[in-house]
Amino acid sequence: MSVFEKMKASMDNEDTPAFMALLHDDFVFVRHQSGTTMSKAEMAAMMTEMEGATGWSVENQRCIYENDDIVVEHSVMTFPDGTREAVLGAHSLKDGQIIRMETGATLLS
Repeated sequence: MSVFEKMKASMDNEDTPAFMALLHDDFVFVRHQSGTTMSKAEMAAMMTEMEGATGWSVENQRCIYENDDIVVEHSVMTFPDGTREAVLGAHSLKDGQIIRMETGATLLS
């Protein structure tokens, strides 16, 4: 199973431990919108909060490109306030795990 397939399955099943297993110990999430970064521990806390919460959804998640170095994926996210964004994610890989995640988003509604 590819990294993208594992990532998608973990999101579809709201399986935070499976998603976290995909992240390298030196993982960083670059948040361009706020100019901040998140560590693996901070990402785990956010994912746990989102798991089972109402108002969050990820739709039409698909792989644009994947090789041993990177996964590029696109999805549409809905947030608790009702806004929707088209999200393009670039996930840099190291030793088969995601070491860096960056996203770009376009507001849809």
